[in-house]
Amino acid sequence: MKKICVIPAYNEEKDIAEVVNRVRPFVDEIVIVDDCSKDNTVNIARQTGATVLLHPINRGQGAALQTGNDYALKNQADIIVHFDADNQFQAEEIPDLVGPIERGDAEAVLGSRFMSKKSDLPMFKKNVIMPLARLFNRLFFNITLSDPQSGFRALSRKAVEQIKIKNDGMAHCSEILHQLFSKKIKTIEVPITVIYHEYGQKFSGGLKIITDIAIKKIIK
Repeated sequence: MKKICVIPAYNEEKDIAEVVNRVRPFVDEIVIVDDCSKDNTVNIARQTGATVLLHPINRGQGAALQTGNDYALKNQADIIVHFDADNQFQAEEIPDLVGPIERGDAEAVLGSRFMSKKSDLPMFKKNVIMPLARLFNRLFFNITLSDPQSGFRALSRKAVEQIKIKNDGMAHCSEILHQLFSKKIKTIEVPITVIYHEYGQKFSGGLKIITDIAIKKIIK
């Protein structure tokens, strides 16, 4: 089965080469979707031999993932892996996510930071953002998952053909979940390890994402 890994990137010149080199053994092709970086991300990514797609303006991670999905479908991918460019996910765990799809046990596999493996999730995100995200997903989408905001996932071709990411920004995580469950795409979680290198993340943005999604759902 052909596996393509989609990696959105924005100003990731520090980590992008290492990420590509770590991911390469586990997939057939790596696609970097550069979201109008202002640093040397594009040149470094090209030097690694990865396929590089360019956004002429900064649109956000959701838009970059959709660009990557479209490319993967056009290039006969059977499994599409979503992976981050900041070197926090562990490439060695990609087989754990694609395995259930290869065996026919699932069409979508989501990485969870809250199962058996340990991830050094910052306390505010662990104790505030994640519980709120789980609560809103349960109340508004009837979705119960241990980790509703993980960006490490594997999707079958069939699943990606049914998903359209319309939220350009970070709300794409909840949007993808909503589409997976509303379309009854067989979805499971597997444990992953995440190592956080920076703790000054935009947690307030996470709260805004959850609130915006809830408001949109109520209005509908």
